[in-house]
Amino acid sequence: MERRTIAVEGVIGAGKTSLATFLAKRLEGRLVLEEVEENPFLSLFYEDRERFAFSTQVFFLLSRYRQQQQLEQLDLFERTVVSDYLFAKDRIFASVNLNEQEWVLYERLAGLFVEKAARPDVVIYLQANTETLIGRIAQRGREYERDMEVAYIRALNEAYNQFFFHYTASPLLVVNTSGMDFAHREEDLEDVFEQVRTPFKGTRYYIPMGGQP
Repeated sequence: MERRTIAVEGVIGAGKTSLATFLAKRLEGRLVLEEVEENPFLSLFYEDRERFAFSTQVFFLLSRYRQQQQLEQLDLFERTVVSDYLFAKDRIFASVNLNEQEWVLYERLAGLFVEKAARPDVVIYLQANTETLIGRIAQRGREYERDMEVAYIRALNEAYNQFFFHYTASPLLVVNTSGMDFAHREEDLEDVFEQVRTPFKGTRYYIPMGGQP
């Protein structure tokens, strides 16, 4: 059987890691988590986004690319790999965080890596309204996210929606999670698992019962 790779995406607080961890377990696959905590510029970025945006972005770009290279060297008998990020998402954050001059330099640098990055077989985009995301971020209580501005999350949310509205590189499952709770309701995780286990092409939208736009 060929290896199947699944990437889970969404704005900060969407539930990426919770879902990716669950899917890797249910599919008996390898879990690949983004190395967020290893970025030495991240806490500085949230204190002064304008000053530390470029350093933070470049570190993430190189870190994510290194992980992508490692994915290609995994055991060939590993049937499923689930990651909690899509390499292409780096460009979403860059478009929101960088000024015009930084963006030009970033694009030149990213262009060296993007074509070499592994393309997942399935992408899951966890969509939620901004108010829901803010609530989840507050609940998990990460210190460097404590003073995150609502306007920033809203801008990221809009950028994510715009990106995935045009995404065609892999089959895409868009899940409205505004009425879901991956942290406390395993049945919500099972619902998404059922959507993923059946192969599909193009874009599939899933709005669970009780979901909100």
